[in-house]
Order: sequence, then C-alpha cells, then structure tokens
Amino acid sequence: MKNSPQSIKPQPAYANPLARLVRWLDRVPYTLLAIPLRIAVATVFWNSAMSKLANWATAMELFREEYKVPLLPPEVAAYMAVSIELTAPVLLMLGLATRPVALVLLGMTSVIEIFVYPQAWPTHIQWAAMLLVLLCRGAGACSLDHLLRRRWMR
Repeated sequence: MKNSPQSIKPQPAYANPLARLVRWLDRVPYTLLAIPLRIAVATVFWNSAMSKLANWATAMELFREEYKVPLLPPEVAAYMAVSIELTAPVLLMLGLATRPVALVLLGMTSVIEIFVYPQAWPTHIQWAAMLLVLLCRGAGACSLDHLLRRRWMR
C-alpha cells in the first residue's frame, strides 16, 4: 500500500513555494502598505481640487447645475469641497491627522456617491476601501501621526 494515508509524509511548509510566498507577503509591514494608500487617495482629491481651481467659473456652474448637493447652497458646497480637497491631501501625505482626514473623505465620498454620481460606485468603492484601511489602521510608522503618538506616549 504505497499510497495509504499513513505512508504519505506531509511536506514541510517551507517546501511549498506558494506557502513561502504567502508567509513572505504576510510579513510585509503595514507602513509599506499605508504609504501608497495615502499617496493614491491624496492624488485623487488633489487632482479634483486642481481641476476646480483651474476654472472656478466652470466649477461653480457644475455645483449649480450638475452636482446639486442637498441642504447646501452651491457656493458653500463648492468652497467646502475645494477646501477639503486642498487640505486633506497635504495632511495625508504628511501622515498627520490621518484617521480624522480619512473619516472626512469617507463622508465626502459618500455624498458624491449618493447625491452626485451614483453610477460611479466602482470608483467610489475603491476610494472608500483605501480610506477605510487608513481610518482603521492609521498612517503607519512613516508619518507625523506616529512621531506625535510616540512623543505623547512617553
């Protein structure tokens, strides 16, 4: 009985290349993952601010005619949006106030998805996924948040 369960020796985990790859990936520090997340989200919102500022009259017209955010006058919504889109990316790149910034951007993403472009959910869910990771795990060790937390914990 060559193939009986008793005669088959289990291979050590290191012998399986797939298992080695999974173990290697499991050891990637969160900090290395957080950096591209912060950059990706910052880029999305920074580019949006730059397009609004490139032609403010067109941006205002979009807020009046197309975006129509409920409860806010178009001018207020436009100034709020561009203020958030200018501030949040800088904070994300520095890794400063990352969790509150992620929460604000999740709120903004939700408003965009629900009231402005509901058909763009595949894009918005990507933004939301990145923001949820940053909200739950923070900016990582390469951030001002980390330096400030270390200083306050002393």
